[in-house]
Amino acid sequence: MDNIIEIKNVTYEYTDADQTYKAVENVSFSIERGSFTVILGHNGSGKSTLAKMLNGLFKPTSGDVLVDSINTKAEETEIEVKRKVGMVFQNPDNQLVASIVEEDVAFGPENLGLEPCLIRQRVDEALKSVGMYEFKDSTPHHLSGGQKQRIAIAGIIAMEPECIILDEPTAMLDPVGRKEIIETLHKLNKEKNITVVLITHYMEEAENADRVMVMNDGVIIDDNTPREIFKNVSQLKAVGLSVPQTTELLYALKQNGFNVSTDVLSEEETAKAIALCLEEK
Repeated sequence: MDNIIEIKNVTYEYTDADQTYKAVENVSFSIERGSFTVILGHNGSGKSTLAKMLNGLFKPTSGDVLVDSINTKAEETEIEVKRKVGMVFQNPDNQLVASIVEEDVAFGPENLGLEPCLIRQRVDEALKSVGMYEFKDSTPHHLSGGQKQRIAIAGIIAMEPECIILDEPTAMLDPVGRKEIIETLHKLNKEKNITVVLITHYMEEAENADRVMVMNDGVIIDDNTPREIFKNVSQLKAVGLSVPQTTELLYALKQNGFNVSTDVLSEEETAKAIALCLEEK
């Protein structure tokens, strides 16, 4: 298996008011190159701290984070790590640095010292890949939240990372903006083979992932396909997570004595499961 990221017995501690807390504790896993992974967890579960360690922004207190076999602890490899793994944060306004969209997207490649003609090419390709090329001459702050976040993603893509880590990128967006971002990420994953690691607490954003990990109190408590994760409704609820509406409906029916399958993801599968249950009645 070809892994882009490997996490080995990682712990991250921070001190607050002379007390030490473990935001992440003894976590180990790997991310396969070209995969789409979702890490779920409620606020305070440690998922954002973990995200920042995946691209070397935070250094683990103990254990190792390897990006394409490069240890993020080594200061001399910091730039190389960030070239391989880009990071998109929650608030798009905090990531925009220029007054024109194409200048904003060019900021990263310019810092890499690329030739102007190559920067121009990368900016155009990145904007096209997120469906924002027609806005290249626009002012970012006049765009919607979803459009701004797509510009932020384009800025990362223009640096051509092999992996993108997104720390709750849809948390400040409306449902339309959230849908735009998730569709964009899946398109990039499929068409450009960019490895995606999405940190979120929105369960529906995990439905089409290759893999879902659930975090609670700094540890990974489950790691499986979305279908298997969503089956375990009681565990998800116990750690403060909601479930997709389709899963919630079937779970409620099962709790009330209906012999209905909960091994579903889509609305179509849900309708079929209910129809089959009614036929058996």
